[in-house]
Amino acid sequence: MTSESGPRAIVVGAGIVGAACAEALAEAGCRVTVFETAFAGAGATSAAMGHLVAMDDSAPQLALTSWSRRLWTDRAPSLPASCEDDPCGTLWVAADEEEMAHVRARAETYAANGDAVELLDARALQEAEPRLRPGLAGGLRVPADRVLYPPGAARFLLDRARSLGAGVLEGAHVEALAPRQARAGGTWHEADLVVNAAGLAAPVLTPGLPIEPRKGHLVITDRYPGFLRHQVIELGYLKSAHTLSGPSVAFNVQPRRTGQLLIGSSRELVGFDASLNPPLAARMLARATAYVPGLRGLRAVRSWVGFRPATPDSLPLIGEWEPGLYVAAGHEGLGITTSLGTARLVADLVLGRTPPIDPTPFDPRRREGAHA
Repeated sequence: MTSESGPRAIVVGAGIVGAACAEALAEAGCRVTVFETAFAGAGATSAAMGHLVAMDDSAPQLALTSWSRRLWTDRAPSLPASCEDDPCGTLWVAADEEEMAHVRARAETYAANGDAVELLDARALQEAEPRLRPGLAGGLRVPADRVLYPPGAARFLLDRARSLGAGVLEGAHVEALAPRQARAGGTWHEADLVVNAAGLAAPVLTPGLPIEPRKGHLVITDRYPGFLRHQVIELGYLKSAHTLSGPSVAFNVQPRRTGQLLIGSSRELVGFDASLNPPLAARMLARATAYVPGLRGLRAVRSWVGFRPATPDSLPLIGEWEPGLYVAAGHEGLGITTSLGTARLVADLVLGRTPPIDPTPFDPRRREGAHA
């Protein structure tokens, strides 16, 4: 809990990453103040899919996502209903034998990391998810993966930080940052350290951070309880999600606690253009119905776009930028999964503790020339 003599910490941003950092720092004894321009979870968090997944695009990514997912699993019994936690697991779907070879390789990678997985042949895949189209080669089930409601989770973490003594200033726009200082409302506020967890605004407040917005479309349906049993993702999702090139789509559908289905995903680099891209959204939906034909008969109730804070190497920026100024940003589509792990890394680095995983790959200064 917060100590009267603990370090004073300012956390900028109350998305799920900032809220988690506030909680972890307060729990470690820091005197925390959170500055949030709008309200908890108002930015990228509010527009996100809620997957808690182990991702293996790189060894550092797998280390962070797997560890952070375990932290979420440990906390699952204490999550309130507002988080809509669902331990549905993930099915990675292989369309053909070439993709099945990749599935087998991924199974070995996960197993070597201590993550339980199940290889499914075509018949087992059909039994696991009968609404998938016939003829798919098989897949990989990751039973420890989960889905939750990101804004609810962000509010829960921020409320936990409050209960540990953190002060939270919502509607407080931060105009500038400096080591151990944040300016809001024309006034500089002093602290022993500042954590820039401002998501897409992070590089505005800390110039030089290699973060850019990556736009994505999502569609949510009416309530169809039991339509799918797992989060279902095509094997090509990783290629789509972590290639900073032209517009792309991939099949990714999540069942929600409400009985709704959240359909994604698309990615494009168009700055902060928040308009819907109907042709790209249509491609995304066509991709989804190609894998789950029954989606065509469901009623969509809303579609929207959001922006993910992306980095060139698809790894977040976590750690000290300069003395007195830390960064926790650039998580792109994995901020929900990695929020708890990120917060633990930040708290460990601030307090000089040895983190459970190597923080070096996430050092915000890792990119040559990024920090003068």
